[in-house]
Amino acid sequence: MSRSTKSLIIVFAILIVDQALKIWIKTTMSLGDEIIIFKNWFILHFVENNGMAFGFEFAGEYGKLFLSVFRIFAVVAIGWYLFKLAKQKDVPFGFVVSIALIFAGAIGNIIDSLFYGLIFTDSYGQLATLFPEGGGYAGFLHGRVVDMLYFPLLEGRYPEWIPYLGGDPFIFFRPVFNIADSSITIGISLILLFYRGYFSKKSEKASETIKETEPEVNSIH
Repeated sequence: MSRSTKSLIIVFAILIVDQALKIWIKTTMSLGDEIIIFKNWFILHFVENNGMAFGFEFAGEYGKLFLSVFRIFAVVAIGWYLFKLAKQKDVPFGFVVSIALIFAGAIGNIIDSLFYGLIFTDSYGQLATLFPEGGGYAGFLHGRVVDMLYFPLLEGRYPEWIPYLGGDPFIFFRPVFNIADSSITIGISLILLFYRGYFSKKSEKASETIKETEPEVNSIH
């Protein structure tokens, strides 16, 4: 099995799990509903956001449109880079897997932004309907990203001596996210932990190549 095929399998597997969970959440829960999976440490908490990963918002109608268009270009660029890497035998396969994880996560969230507004009704106070007769809750590029994974592992209050925050409640880990967000985070973490040296090696090789060609260029003149 080629490296390209393995990369495709990883991407499609993540997309299937990500979209299956999102569709199940949309059609069985309304916004704000929760299902406790393990004590109060692992909760399925249904939220939607207009913006970036882990529930961060990108303000305004034009902001949402800009983000969706940016995501499309980013996905195309990452996909091109992934399949270029997969064909290079000297590239560590773990690095290829890391890029595949980032690519899959980016596609997973862009599907929500592009199509969910068209194929789902709203989830405010009701269960969403898939492929409604009257159309969805928003137009193309204006869908909201579905998030549901919530891990409030630690709850308490900030000590009184901390400026501005003293006495306020805190939750770790507060953001609600999805499988696609997790895939992107894992891919980036793997690169930072294990493959940072890959980029420095590439730059060193490029520098050596330039130095080797310089005498030839000078000799021509």
